[in-house]
Amino acid sequence: MTAQRIPLLIGGEWREARSFSLRCDPYRGDAVAEVPRCGREEVDAALAAASAAREAAAETPPAERAALLRRTADLVRDRSGMLAETMARETGKAIADARREIDRSVSTLDISAEEAVRIAGEHVPMDSSPNGAGKLALLMRYPLGVVAAITPFNAPVNLTCHKLGPAIAAGDTVVLKPSPASSLTVHRLVELFQEAGAPPGLINTVFGEEAGALLVEDARADFISFTGSSRVGALISRAAGLRRLALELGGNGFTILAEDADIDAAAAICGANSMRLAGQSCVSVQNIAVHESLARPFAEKLAAVVDTLKVGDPLAGDTDIGTLIDEAAAIRVDEAVARAVSGGAEGLRRGGRAGAQLAPSVLFAPAPEAPIVCEEIFGPAVSVVPYRDIEEPFAWVNRSRYGLQTGLFTQSLPLARRAMKTLRTGGLVVGGTSTWRADEMPYGGVGDSGIGREGPRYAIREMSEERLAIFNV
Repeated sequence: MTAQRIPLLIGGEWREARSFSLRCDPYRGDAVAEVPRCGREEVDAALAAASAAREAAAETPPAERAALLRRTADLVRDRSGMLAETMARETGKAIADARREIDRSVSTLDISAEEAVRIAGEHVPMDSSPNGAGKLALLMRYPLGVVAAITPFNAPVNLTCHKLGPAIAAGDTVVLKPSPASSLTVHRLVELFQEAGAPPGLINTVFGEEAGALLVEDARADFISFTGSSRVGALISRAAGLRRLALELGGNGFTILAEDADIDAAAAICGANSMRLAGQSCVSVQNIAVHESLARPFAEKLAAVVDTLKVGDPLAGDTDIGTLIDEAAAIRVDEAVARAVSGGAEGLRRGGRAGAQLAPSVLFAPAPEAPIVCEEIFGPAVSVVPYRDIEEPFAWVNRSRYGLQTGLFTQSLPLARRAMKTLRTGGLVVGGTSTWRADEMPYGGVGDSGIGREGPRYAIREMSEERLAIFNV
């Protein structure tokens, strides 16, 4: 694979940047892409193009928006092999996971197309008060304008589709800034949107960290959609001021096993979901709270499942765990595990590191307040944390600054209902782990895990605005 120089897309034209940085394959080390480094001039041009196209986008009939999304979905399906291989080379993701992501991306675009023709308002019953009697009120939904979309490296195609799909369906235009670590993958996706007939200015691309900062500070971006770390999300929130935004941020992946849990079934699911994407997912199973009567046998079963996962070449079809996004990330996770063990956790499995590749770690009984439990690890490490009373893990989840998703294994419907009422979390998965998402569902968190919801139907709500019309008739 020869390193490709990535162009910018501005106003329907491909432009070459003035400076670039190299992105290298984290497994092989060879250059994969020359990623543009954009500054104020490029960001200004992209925002100007998106602003100029916003009226035409808003006037495009929903059926035409849906047709564009369906054509793009067909192209993504047809070019799935190319997209998956690019992703595996650029990010170190196992090719099997990359292929699954492309399949989900097709679904995300198809769902967005369906939702494009379902955008509806509502009748407001004004006769419910004497002042409103005899009046007719309609609450209608209209495009918001220019969406600034900033996407991460860990699911570059599907998470970009979760921003572009709803924005196009809503009648908005987009300035897209992908992660420098997955820019080539996202560029190739954008090429498919263009091939499908996206009009000039509907999608515009900029690249680089400076571009992201300039983009969110500019008032021409009517809406900001960001997926990434809680630290950067907080900076974006401050920069946004009174503008609307959706932030899908970090988490520390709690899954709870009640005293009646089936530990064989739970170990199989937790083992796979703690190491999927090399643990680089905001809902990755990072902490498993297990009743003390089950904790040791469960931990041994979990470790046995993890032992079956193959760490290797991301392009090999039988690889379960590829690399982390770069060597610095692997070193960071490796050091976090070492600190946890020195702090009293038992290392049932300790992953060895080779460059950006890190084998899995399974820890037993770290302190609930330890950083390995409380902070987001974002790597192939999972902790089993024993508890005596179910109120303990409920309190751990609610004390956490994160609140994205929580898993719960129990046979008790009353306990599941109480968990739903008690746990402050964006989603509760009963009979499963924190690591689960269907692309049509509302997805997002509370606290430092974010603001707003993704999922095409719910993102369209975020990316549009309501206007009330009152008829004195």
